[in-house]
Amino acid sequence: MTFRIAAAQAAPLALGDDREAFAAHVRTTLTADTAIDLLVYPELHLFHSPAHSDDERNAALRASAIDLDGELVDWLRALARETATWLIPGSLVERGPGTDIYNTAIVINPRGDIVATYRKIFPWRPYEPYTPGGEFVVWDIDGVGRFGISICYDAWFPEVSRSLAWMGADIVINIVKTTTPDRAQETVLARANSIVNQTYTVSVNTAGPLGFGDSLIVGPEGEVLSAAAHKNAATLILDFDAAHVRHVRAVGTAGTNRMWDQFQPTDAPLALPIYGGRIDPSTWAPARTTSN
Repeated sequence: MTFRIAAAQAAPLALGDDREAFAAHVRTTLTADTAIDLLVYPELHLFHSPAHSDDERNAALRASAIDLDGELVDWLRALARETATWLIPGSLVERGPGTDIYNTAIVINPRGDIVATYRKIFPWRPYEPYTPGGEFVVWDIDGVGRFGISICYDAWFPEVSRSLAWMGADIVINIVKTTTPDRAQETVLARANSIVNQTYTVSVNTAGPLGFGDSLIVGPEGEVLSAAAHKNAATLILDFDAAHVRHVRAVGTAGTNRMWDQFQPTDAPLALPIYGGRIDPSTWAPARTTSN
């Protein structure tokens, strides 16, 4: 079963206030392509802060923090329900305990239910004020597949994409707000993460003039399926099919490499001193799902 994903490379909106512009973009995108099942926006799409010093910007972000059971999220849930579409509205600045704030992505189903919540594990330090999350997140869409999510700088740490793939993700959605010249390296990482984990990757970045754009969608062999090789607003489309992931893992990338079948049951565990852990052949395999 194919499932159409639209990744909106769009300019950010101001601190959660410009809601009607966001709703209009959602409705226009879905009207232009009525086959879209899931619509995803870049990191912090509704939480843009004008150019400030680092301290001023971070103070503005703290001031904009919301509770996930508050009015803005209720409004987003109603929008998903109105449009009958899966919606990832970028990430939100979530108010935590005390002075903590989190960079948090939510996934809303077409009924308006929040089915997944993910706090960015690797904030871009020392510039971002967020408390790190501590949990990898996947969710299932019945009859479609298992999805994983990461936020921007997470993609620079291979443990994130590897963990999501090990948890059974067929696809990793990486929402991004890169306003610096290292977007060129991130597009390489999107392909590399797909290659070494045999998953799809959707890497959707903020558009210009603030962001560097260059969003792309990568297949489970590292092939670029769609790309916006510019900063302009654009919508990338993926007709996602989890069966292709299973095929690539069965026959190997380029018909050759089957990394998830590397270890034999009789192999000794491989120590990983950097983690104080190990790779155990008995657990070296992606989780099996019954939803696809």
